[in-house]
Amino acid sequence: MQATIQYIKKELAELYPETEVQGFIRILFESVCGWDYTAQILNKNERVSNSDFNKIERVVLRLKEFEPIQYILGETEFMDLKLIVDSSVLIPRPETEELVNWIIETNSSNSPRILDIGTGSGCIPLVLKKQIVNATVLAVDISDKALEIATQNAILNNLDIHFFNVDILNWGNYNWDLFDVIVSNPPYVREVEKQAMLPNVLKYEPENALFVSNEDPLIFYKRIAEFAKKYLVEKGKLFFEINEYLGDEMCSLLENKGFADVELRKDINGKNRMISCTKKI
Repeated sequence: MQATIQYIKKELAELYPETEVQGFIRILFESVCGWDYTAQILNKNERVSNSDFNKIERVVLRLKEFEPIQYILGETEFMDLKLIVDSSVLIPRPETEELVNWIIETNSSNSPRILDIGTGSGCIPLVLKKQIVNATVLAVDISDKALEIATQNAILNNLDIHFFNVDILNWGNYNWDLFDVIVSNPPYVREVEKQAMLPNVLKYEPENALFVSNEDPLIFYKRIAEFAKKYLVEKGKLFFEINEYLGDEMCSLLENKGFADVELRKDINGKNRMISCTKKI
């Protein structure tokens, strides 16, 4: 095991921070060898089989091309759920976990109707359904491939979610019921911000789930806010994950659309990453 660890460190040391390499090592030994963290400590002097080393070697080669390890292994974890992921969906981020926790903490209904817009892997509605057992949860996305992944994840985790293919920019073309909670993590990265992004994101994650034009970066938020004004129940809640640089603009947008109790929150890193508001009576 020690020789394999040294190989991984040597190959990746100049490409990734040390803490990230340590994370890769733990993930690789668990995924390839079947050793959880405790087993890795107990087996530190064990020899990795040739078959397992060859698998690790192939993963390392792909990591050297900055392919995300979640896509290489085909899975990730999100709030204690195991999820299938591939390059048709975004890899769930920690800030999205914070958004989901906020929804759960503020939910006051025993059986709310919840809609997730732009569901991707299905991470948001799956956790909400798991934590709010009596909720009716619907999720929409414009990508058939993403919806296939989300459906697989619902089956994998034995959770009942209703998925639909919808272009939310043209929400008027569909029939809707009323919802107690609407949540969305829509595309919000401006084209001008591409240069600051890491190659593993730019090269491998789906562009249509990430980027918006510099000229109209809040296009999805505007349309979803208009939708929520019509299809939220009175005192219903709207939640968004947002671009950290556009917090003030988002507050103004929601206030101008007539929502009350607009609250901007920072994530664990102190960045403006989520916002909520309430439909007025």
